[in-house]
Amino acid sequence: MHTTAITGRTGLYVIIADPIHHVKTPQVVNRTFVERRIDGVLVPLHVPPGRLAQAMDGLRAIENLKGFVVTVPHKTAAVTLCDRLTPDAELIGAVNCIRRETDGQLVGAMLDGIGFVEGFLGAGHVLKEKEVCLLGAGGAAKAIAFAVAAQGPARLSIFNRSATNAEDLARRVRARFPTLDIRTGTPDVAEGEVLINATALGMHAGDPLPLPVERLRPEMTIAEIIMDPAETALMAAARQAGARVHPGLPMLEAQAVLMARHMGAPGV
Repeated sequence: MHTTAITGRTGLYVIIADPIHHVKTPQVVNRTFVERRIDGVLVPLHVPPGRLAQAMDGLRAIENLKGFVVTVPHKTAAVTLCDRLTPDAELIGAVNCIRRETDGQLVGAMLDGIGFVEGFLGAGHVLKEKEVCLLGAGGAAKAIAFAVAAQGPARLSIFNRSATNAEDLARRVRARFPTLDIRTGTPDVAEGEVLINATALGMHAGDPLPLPVERLRPEMTIAEIIMDPAETALMAAARQAGARVHPGLPMLEAQAVLMARHMGAPGV
């Protein structure tokens, strides 16, 4: 809960998503604002895909809006609606944090990858020289693929229901990291020492597991990027198999300061 008085001088930040009920970003970012004595507040906005362009155009016109976060399903579509991109966002082809300049121009950044890696390493896990399996090839998965590749894993395998999307992502990562062993495949053959679920499977009750349970082994570390529910069906299955688990919240906690910094919050 935001504990400082909101006035006409308070910097306004928003997060847009569809659906919106599951997002944890307002709680984490607003806690960061309070801890750092920043006069700002971040609030959630429910924006369906068909109205994304209209919503972003409206946000340009709000003079006290400092920036906004975009999440599922807008991370890729928002790219073409920005005026400028950071180098990482341009390379990845997705954004999740946008700064509004004083003239209304929108500058997009992609912080999912570095946020995931910082949260994962901060929990005591290791990526260097590990066989890493990434499930998914969407906006967040793209960012995580590049950030994980930069950590020097022994192998990076990208698994996605659409083989074309997996191979496209692999091709782009290979171009940046030509000496890295990068493979693709479908989730039913996923294997590795570190398995990262960067799909939306697990966000809703009744979602199927993103890979067969028999693929889970005790020596694996299973990581989620989903934050609600706190324990997904995949995490529960991983615990049952004796594997280590890493939840989604540390990724957001690591991103909170990065987001505030990109959006120009004072004192970050």
